[in-house]
Amino acid sequence: MRLLRLLYIVPLRLRPLVRRARVEQDLDDEIRDHLERRIDAEIARGMSRDEAHDAAVRAFGGVEQRKEECRDMRHVTFLDHRAQDLRFAMRQLLRHPGVAVTAVAVFTLGIAGSVAIFGFVDAGLIRPLPYRDPSRLVTVFPAGPDSAPRQQRGGVSYLNLVDWRDWSTRSRSFESVAAYDVRAGFTMVTPSGPQRVAGLRVTTGFFRTLGVTPVIGREFASHEEGQTAPAAVMLSYSAWQSRFGGSPDVLGRTVTLQSPWLAAAEPHAIVGVLPQDFHFTLAEHAEFWATIRGRQACWNVRTCQSLEAIARLAPGSTVSSAAAEATSMLAELRRRYSADHREAEIAKIVPLSDVMLGNVRPVLLMLLGGAGLLLVIACVNVVSLLLARSDARAREIGVRQALGASSSRVLGQFATEAVALTAIGTLCGLVLAHWAISLLTGLLSDDMISRMPYLQTAALNARVLSFAAVVSIAAAALFAIAPAARVSAAQSGSTLHNNARGFAGTHWRRFGAPLVVVELAVAMVLLAGAGLLGKSLYRLLTVDTGFNAQGLAAVSVTPVSLKDAAGDAKAGRPGDLARRLAARIAALPGVESAGYADQLPIGAGLAPTSTFWLPGRAPADQRKEAWPVRRVSARYLQTLETRLLRGRYFTEEEVSAVAPVMLINESAARRYFPDDDPIGRSIALGGAASPQREVVGVIGDVKDGPPETPAHPSAYVPFDNATFALVIRMQGDVDLSPMLVAAIREIAPDALVGRMATMRERAERLPSTSLNRSTAWLVGGFALIAFVLSNVGLYGVVAYSVGQRTREIGVRMALGAPRQSVYRLILGEASRIVVIGAALGAIAAVAAAASLRRLLFDVQAWDPPTLVVTAAALIASALAASYIPARRAASVNPIEVLRGD
Repeated sequence: MRLLRLLYIVPLRLRPLVRRARVEQDLDDEIRDHLERRIDAEIARGMSRDEAHDAAVRAFGGVEQRKEECRDMRHVTFLDHRAQDLRFAMRQLLRHPGVAVTAVAVFTLGIAGSVAIFGFVDAGLIRPLPYRDPSRLVTVFPAGPDSAPRQQRGGVSYLNLVDWRDWSTRSRSFESVAAYDVRAGFTMVTPSGPQRVAGLRVTTGFFRTLGVTPVIGREFASHEEGQTAPAAVMLSYSAWQSRFGGSPDVLGRTVTLQSPWLAAAEPHAIVGVLPQDFHFTLAEHAEFWATIRGRQACWNVRTCQSLEAIARLAPGSTVSSAAAEATSMLAELRRRYSADHREAEIAKIVPLSDVMLGNVRPVLLMLLGGAGLLLVIACVNVVSLLLARSDARAREIGVRQALGASSSRVLGQFATEAVALTAIGTLCGLVLAHWAISLLTGLLSDDMISRMPYLQTAALNARVLSFAAVVSIAAAALFAIAPAARVSAAQSGSTLHNNARGFAGTHWRRFGAPLVVVELAVAMVLLAGAGLLGKSLYRLLTVDTGFNAQGLAAVSVTPVSLKDAAGDAKAGRPGDLARRLAARIAALPGVESAGYADQLPIGAGLAPTSTFWLPGRAPADQRKEAWPVRRVSARYLQTLETRLLRGRYFTEEEVSAVAPVMLINESAARRYFPDDDPIGRSIALGGAASPQREVVGVIGDVKDGPPETPAHPSAYVPFDNATFALVIRMQGDVDLSPMLVAAIREIAPDALVGRMATMRERAERLPSTSLNRSTAWLVGGFALIAFVLSNVGLYGVVAYSVGQRTREIGVRMALGAPRQSVYRLILGEASRIVVIGAALGAIAAVAAAASLRRLLFDVQAWDPPTLVVTAAALIASALAASYIPARRAASVNPIEVLRGD
């Protein structure tokens, strides 16, 4: 019955809206009929028609009042009033296009920035990872008791991982454990030549642990892992489409791949294709996923920690309970293999989402905060404009209230105008935000996309549009309440008269000044943040790398060797090709020297793989930490122009024979030989059973990894690797890349040659540098807009105040006040606002900069020079903006002002 009643009532309620003219005509006919019947009744009593008409009207009451009562009974008055208010609001906007366009443009700018950045926040932080139950995925690794609290990743050896997997089958806290090798990338052999492709080697349970199901084919089988396992590979969806045309019969085909540390390329059978939305940011956009297999020395040594482990927690398990259980497992491994686990370890467990986001989370939150602050400035400017307009409309509102308009009716008018303004601004802002998202996505470098593929999914989806709606509603409420409260406070008996300037003259002190203080403080926060990031970027690009980057270039070379019919690699002794190439390039005109190494400095860095065992010391005195070991040529360190602190470099004979010698860096010498001379001492890389190497030299610390990472112990041994990179010291800035590539092709025509780049270019393309640069540019853009808007806001408030105080200034000057006193009056009041805003902004900037601590390099959050320069620039520009209205005030003609009154 209730449903039937609603079906009957709702059309009746909506009829006055959709058929307004017909309903009004019916109402007129009904009232006319009622009056005619009353007139006929009065005529029947003996009155004339005119007397009967007058009597009927007096008895009926006011016709228009009765019509309003009928309309109220139909419950459509509210909508009628809103429609009237909307028409009036649009007339107001069209009548004052300057104010309307300025307010809409400022609000559009603010909401576009906040919505665009929120789109990236949604893609990176809110949208779940493309795995099954991603909240149960973690990384697990052993760490020493004194490890960094924020450490999120760590290595594990393959032999230890095998024990971890066996243990996880009996564990209550873990459902499964898997791992991937951090030494990523493959060389793919194609008919057109070798290609460098992104790829990763993983354990067979990797995708089952993640909860990812192939779109076609199958996952890796357990027998496809190990030294004698068959070579199998899975494709990413993009590789399936681009390299195989999305063919459904791709399964069973083979691709020939070679890992950097294996001597030969082998055909791998394709067993499956991963889903389109799958990504694993730690793999940098891998196209090929192969299993851990083949004869690789590192996988047979417990101290070679080349893997990183991921795990799926069991239902109901917590991170703390899993960490406690994993720590007990590490203690068991330490008892079982005491020679390889000399120090007690704890298991660190970090949610996989935190590891995959890395430094992106604070960057996105910081950018969202910057966009939010810009939105605050935009809203403050709009409120200032509306407050100024409310003064001009005080008389209008007073007349409306005197004629009977209620406070709610006046507030409804302001609310409708605010909704119209924010609706237009929001629509324009969404269009601008869509363009900004496309622009920012296009500015992402290939390296950033490979590390953060989820940022490509940023778009105006339902969550982003909901965010825009919430912001717009809050802004509309602010834009409605502020002028309504202002008019309410201004209402007095003199409101209906023209002389209402006494109150309006103090408007900027009561309303405008605090708003400008907020604007200036927010601008100070953004300017200080941009200054800190810019200074950090400069320090990052000019950090001491431990070598001379001027005139130094590098190029990677990957020899490709296929296995013959017997399964043996057809390749010479490791290093032969590298030595021939280095000698050929060193003889080229314009080349001072050339060397080679397994990896270049200023890059991602080597994973810690080997421990330093010092023969003759007690096991309790040995340190368990694993450090990187780099394989280099005799001329490599000389070509880099590193600092030789003690001893000597390698000789050509030692490198050719892969002699048991080594160099260590200054950090290693301080840690392992704090009171001794390391020259002539022996170190075993790996453990007590490993071959001993004699230390022949100590060099200064070289930034093998990203420049922001601190120096750590490192060792350098004679080169014996399959792949390598050449470093070339050139004379001057002449581009020798065509000549160098031609020389390489002469000796190794089938080798895969990378793009030649200078060391400065490598430093500028690093993930940390790119992230810092893009963040500095974005925050700097926000800061620049905030800087301009805050100055415009201050100018507007001071100019409005001068306009309202024209009579006061004229009287002062008529009584003999000099122009300098007028300047002091206006600029003095503006100076107080500016100084207060800059001071509050400096305090807030120091607090806000604490969130940037992970992004800053060699710069403190409270860096005094940055704060002083920022505050000085803000104060100077604000006072310059105040000078224009101050000059206009000093030019007032007192006679004309007094005559006008």
